[in-house]
Amino acid sequence: MTVIDQTSAEFADPDRLGLDRRLRELEAHAIFVIREVAAECERPVLLFSGGKDSVVMLHLAKKAFEPGVIPFPVMHVDTGHNFPEVIEFRDRLVEQMGVRLVVASVQDAIDEGRVSDPGPTGSRNRLQTQPLLHEIAKNKFDAAFGGARRDEDKARAKERILSFRDMFGQWDPKNQRPELWRYYNPRIRTGEHLRAFPLSDWTELDIWRYIAVDDIELPAMYYAHEREVVQRDGMLLATSAVTPPLPGETPFVETVRYRTVGDMTCTGAVRSDARTPLEVLTEIEQSRITERGATRADDKFSEAAMEDRKREGYF
Repeated sequence: MTVIDQTSAEFADPDRLGLDRRLRELEAHAIFVIREVAAECERPVLLFSGGKDSVVMLHLAKKAFEPGVIPFPVMHVDTGHNFPEVIEFRDRLVEQMGVRLVVASVQDAIDEGRVSDPGPTGSRNRLQTQPLLHEIAKNKFDAAFGGARRDEDKARAKERILSFRDMFGQWDPKNQRPELWRYYNPRIRTGEHLRAFPLSDWTELDIWRYIAVDDIELPAMYYAHEREVVQRDGMLLATSAVTPPLPGETPFVETVRYRTVGDMTCTGAVRSDARTPLEVLTEIEQSRITERGATRADDKFSEAAMEDRKREGYF
């Protein structure tokens, strides 16, 4: 059981990277969590979707072990309906960083009869849990780093830095350990595994400030671009082979960007002219709508959706 040393010489320079005090403390704590879990667990893995939070988490993992290499693989739970530019970015980044990529495929789970196909245009988000748990068991991973942040929704706000899962991969709120004064105990019992959330205390604004300061590359869809969309369920949904216009819908071209990325069938865009991290920061500061509330249909229409997925073992 270890507590972070906030006076570490590594983070003592107040001008390091030009970060303000809050970002330096968030970075130091996240790196500490990553190192601690990697030291205590035998087979950790970093969950990587290609989204901004997982990109920042991979960036922090690189810093945690420099000048060495990241000592664990990354895993993407691929619905098969992901944005093509995110998949291209994912593959290019892991190749550049020299890390092994494990893909937990929803399509493979459908083909093997482990989950039911929701249809060609149905959302596969709720199908991600089984492939995730399947790959964790198959690879004998005993810890998984996730990019969840407490400011995203009520279910994530309840989560601790280290979240323990039973032999079925499920989350039991009564079976979690106290984390007073940032003391963490990552030891697990046989058959269990844990999820570690180094970005728990970060906000969307913190993420973008860090991206701006460290000049972190993201998929281009996080910045303003022209895309053909339809208006559906209060969202701007991109048209594609898996998201064709429905009867009565008229596609149109709009200048948009994405605040979060996921399955194309339930991830919406927002109108935006923000083409740089600083412009995105200004836009977010003026927004009164959360990133998931405005752009994720699976969360928007059910407050219990994320809570259910958490209990089932998804994040």
